[in-house]
Amino acid sequence: MSALVSAGADKYASPLTVEDYCDVKVNSPSVIRDITPLQDGETYAAISDDHRSIDIYSYKTGKKTGVLFSIDGQKGDLKISEFDGYEISANGRKVLLWNNTKKIYRHSFTAEYYVYDRMRSTVKRVSSKGAQRAATISHDGRFVAYERDNNIFISSLDYGTDTQITKDGAKNKIINGSPDWSYEEEFGMVSSMRWSGDDNVLAFIRFDESVVPEYSFDNYRSYCDSEPLGDLYPEAYRYKYPLAGFSNSVVTVNAYDLDNRVIKKMDLPITASDYVPSIEFGGEDGNRLMVMVLNHDQNYLRLFNVNPLSTVGKQIYTESSDAWLSPAAYQMVDYGKNGFVIASEKSGYRHLYQYDYSGALRRQITKGEFNVTDYYGKDDATGVYYMQTTSLGAINRNVAMVDSKGVMKLLNKEEGTASAAFSSNHAYYVQTYSSSLQAPQYRIFNSKGVKLHDLELNEEYMLKYSSAPKMEFLKVKNAEGEEMNAYVIKPSGFDSSKKYPLLMYQYNGPDSQQVLNKWKMEGVYYLASQGYVVACVDGRGTGNRSRKWANCVYKQLGTLETRDQIAGANYFASLPYVDKKKVSCFGWSYGGYMTLMEMGASDSPFKAGVAMAPVTDWRFYDGIYTERYMLTPGQNKIGFDASSALAYTSGVKGRLLIMSGTSDDNVHFYNTLKYASKLNSEGKIFDMMAYAGFEHSLGMCNARVQLFRKILDFLNSNL
Repeated sequence: MSALVSAGADKYASPLTVEDYCDVKVNSPSVIRDITPLQDGETYAAISDDHRSIDIYSYKTGKKTGVLFSIDGQKGDLKISEFDGYEISANGRKVLLWNNTKKIYRHSFTAEYYVYDRMRSTVKRVSSKGAQRAATISHDGRFVAYERDNNIFISSLDYGTDTQITKDGAKNKIINGSPDWSYEEEFGMVSSMRWSGDDNVLAFIRFDESVVPEYSFDNYRSYCDSEPLGDLYPEAYRYKYPLAGFSNSVVTVNAYDLDNRVIKKMDLPITASDYVPSIEFGGEDGNRLMVMVLNHDQNYLRLFNVNPLSTVGKQIYTESSDAWLSPAAYQMVDYGKNGFVIASEKSGYRHLYQYDYSGALRRQITKGEFNVTDYYGKDDATGVYYMQTTSLGAINRNVAMVDSKGVMKLLNKEEGTASAAFSSNHAYYVQTYSSSLQAPQYRIFNSKGVKLHDLELNEEYMLKYSSAPKMEFLKVKNAEGEEMNAYVIKPSGFDSSKKYPLLMYQYNGPDSQQVLNKWKMEGVYYLASQGYVVACVDGRGTGNRSRKWANCVYKQLGTLETRDQIAGANYFASLPYVDKKKVSCFGWSYGGYMTLMEMGASDSPFKAGVAMAPVTDWRFYDGIYTERYMLTPGQNKIGFDASSALAYTSGVKGRLLIMSGTSDDNVHFYNTLKYASKLNSEGKIFDMMAYAGFEHSLGMCNARVQLFRKILDFLNSNL
């Protein structure tokens, strides 16, 4: 052992604590923050470690070559003292910055926005009339569009004007420019505003949520809330949330002409129940407006090529499915100069296809029994496409290329998870790589896959976690004899001659994936360090295998997945180092739902279960997600009845702990209360824990440390 390694090992000789595993401020490895490729193709920008500047680095040398923006380099009367994020205008001359960020939902936030002029080193405020949301800078850096109070404004940086574009925005009625709750949560949309290539048109989606039922809950304040604790009456929080079977927002696509100052509605066959999951500009001059329209059952997609000035659109692409169309496929789309690349699962696996703007298929880019999991673009000079795939198995991710002749080559062949951030000319990329045994490593490669430089290897971080339990991968068969991907984490100081209690950890939602060869130091490792064998299986319905594997759960969520999770538990319980009398399960969100389904199953092997923020009946969850997999309760009453955890409470024999946040805007606390009420009516003894004022992920106040201490205490007491 070298002196350096020995010194590092000595530094972390003390046992790891619950904070080391569960506190994200403690267990987060070093990262390269917010990499943005610059126009020249030779450099990229990234936020500095002290978060006081955005630095410029050379791909070729890996060295810092300049500063894009610095807190200390500002000139003029207005200066900002911090920033939370940035966006560079397409011409590279302006930088949109924001601070004082305040979270709205999972992705959205309001903030104070500023524009930094790189030539003058000066900062201008986007608006002084209140916080803004979803701001986006024009290609030339002269305008910033944003939403405030459900209306769109355009700030002219040249003239210092702040013009209101829409006038009909109203809370819980009309939203212009930003998505409603459902679109943000289920389509990942943060902003619906897009600039045309010449910056003369701002396209946007208008959401009319007047017909959407209003949901409300009492928003109790937690002790760690930054707001005062003196509220004697709880605040009633109200927002539009369409449950399964209820109306969603009625959407229209509009375009604002900056020259004529006129808003036009695009002439598209969008019904009141259709969705518009995406709008983007593409084409040679960037002035083709590409609009996706998805039917209410989410099994029929249409793509329209629209002229935003004439409002006329032409349908150029369609796709349908016998089950659901996965957003992971149709949202993987890239609109180029002469055509577009889109992913489709019509072959049974997710692959890339090239079309021209008339809708003619030019080529299938990838094929085979694997999935494309990300698309990085095409080098127009060489005709080479770059992507991420599961070529080495569903649990791995590899960076790959397909040349102009259609030959595919992996640029990295290591098992694990590799992703790439390419330069603007696709000559270089920053690779992020990790595995279950390796924390994230950042390296620069050229387009042929030759390593040029190491940027961050997290060596000291790895020393700290050298004594942590390790994850091992294996295959486990379900009752039908089908192989499921699985992992096991054995306790620290594992002794094969001993018998350990078993904890089955799961999510198992449709198109999800829990068994992945990627670094993720989290609470289940803490539970393993405390003497538990932690195991996980990805049963039927999970993603990145075949569509047949995923689609079999269509219209019957929870049924096959429960059987597969129980089969996995029975397999691990049969191992010689597992005490088959001490078997438990734990899951969060969909995984919490699975816990309830498993605890109530007639053949449940679980003595104890922990359900965190569970859905308890799909009638209580949001429509876009639920109806994608189940249709509506009116269309599929039998399926909804069979998939309700409330239908199986009489079968609960083991000890159950249910935990939820009272201010969860995603899986409402009512799910937990309804289930607890059913258990109460049946005279069952169970445990319940509420996090006052907390949302779905329990990201506030380091609550996860206490959460996993509670889980350990509960399991120790009941196993």
